[in-house]
Amino acid sequence: MGKLYLVPTPIGNLKDISLRAIDVLSEADLILAEDTRSSGKLLKHFNIDTSMQSHHMHNEHKTVNSIVDKLKSGMTIALISDAGTPGISDPGFLLVRACIENGIDVECLPGATALIPALVNSGLPIDKFVFEGFLPVKKGRQTRLKELADEARTMVFYESPHKLLKTLGHFGDYFGTDRRISVSRELSKLYEETVRGTIDEVVNHFSKKPPKGEIVIVVAGKK
Repeated sequence: MGKLYLVPTPIGNLKDISLRAIDVLSEADLILAEDTRSSGKLLKHFNIDTSMQSHHMHNEHKTVNSIVDKLKSGMTIALISDAGTPGISDPGFLLVRACIENGIDVECLPGATALIPALVNSGLPIDKFVFEGFLPVKKGRQTRLKELADEARTMVFYESPHKLLKTLGHFGDYFGTDRRISVSRELSKLYEETVRGTIDEVVNHFSKKPPKGEIVIVVAGKK
């Protein structure tokens, strides 16, 4: 049997990659990448010439069995996403589950993920929190927000910049515009920014300054 490694990659600053991650990516027989073009730049930066294969949300259902066969043949395979830890709002779960079902060893390296820095930066209680990732785009969105309206733990969400104001508006509708939130964007990059305040205050900020980059929203739980 081979082995599957889940390897976190930097969410922005390339210096955040671990020495062990570089070793695993260099020594693997194959790297599964969410976007081979994006990951190719990362691998080139660290002089890693391991072969890559595309593995993303649109093809993972079709490719899982063939990857499991490769692992059964003795290959060591590393899975990476565009940024952060595979499986966290990115492909990974289906392959990990298939490996476990087939008795294949799986190991996830510790490393970069956007939700933890944003949570710690927020200034909101972090002794207990719930990670929601991306909310449903349409169907199920209102239902989920109604369910979360009474959530007492700090909540963490991912969002794209062009949907941020719309989502904050929904938060105001269901959580109240005076609920405390923190919005972090471009974490670990040159223009990293964290904006804290009530939902109203943060909406006002980003209405005047349209957001760019990857975004993490941290929302205080209901008191």
